[in-house]
Amino acid sequence: MNPAINVIIPAYNEEASIGLVLADIPDFVSEVIVVNNNSVDETEKVAKTAGATVLQEPQRGYGYACLKGMQYISEKSEKPDILVFLDGDYSDYPEQLTELVAPIIEKNIDFVIGARVKRLREPGAMTFPQRFGNWLATSLMTLFFGAKFTDLGPFRAIKYDKLLALEMQDKTYGWTVEMQLKALKRKYSYTEVPMKYRNRIGTSKVSGTVKGAIFAGIKILSWIFKYTFKK
Repeated sequence: MNPAINVIIPAYNEEASIGLVLADIPDFVSEVIVVNNNSVDETEKVAKTAGATVLQEPQRGYGYACLKGMQYISEKSEKPDILVFLDGDYSDYPEQLTELVAPIIEKNIDFVIGARVKRLREPGAMTFPQRFGNWLATSLMTLFFGAKFTDLGPFRAIKYDKLLALEMQDKTYGWTVEMQLKALKRKYSYTEVPMKYRNRIGTSKVSGTVKGAIFAGIKILSWIFKYTFKK
């Protein structure tokens, strides 16, 4: 029996890209949930036309959008076996979702990160703040927890019941690192799958601004040190 897979896509002003993202998601996905995060463009209209379930989250923030998607799933009568998170900017390759979920399906791994490895990245696809933030965060997780993560990539898959047990809280920039830290603390099995990564459509709302990069860095470091010194 094939596992039921849902996808959550936080989206803020992604009208130019969201249709492309949705078109490339494999057909075996049970439901794709786009969380419209207070967009002022046609993101909602494009996503609905492409067949996605569209939710509204007026409070801006990546974590807010992800939590809205999880709330919706919690109220469904049929829950997924696997939940995938994917950005709406078309920087990832949605068709690689097949590769992303394979370790869960074939090897019973709990949690999989799509790692944006240098050899598969388009030039300029990751900004310096992104590359430095990834290096710093994953290095600290290795130092303090013996982790083997190399990326905080947002393209990720996790068993739904395992995700619920993490009791996710972060509302903004710390969502990805919170998930990885809590998975480490709970000793989940995890792996990374090398993924292609291209230049996004439009401007990044986080790494594309100095303010966004600074706040993201602060949030990431605060989660790491919180868990490092947590008794």
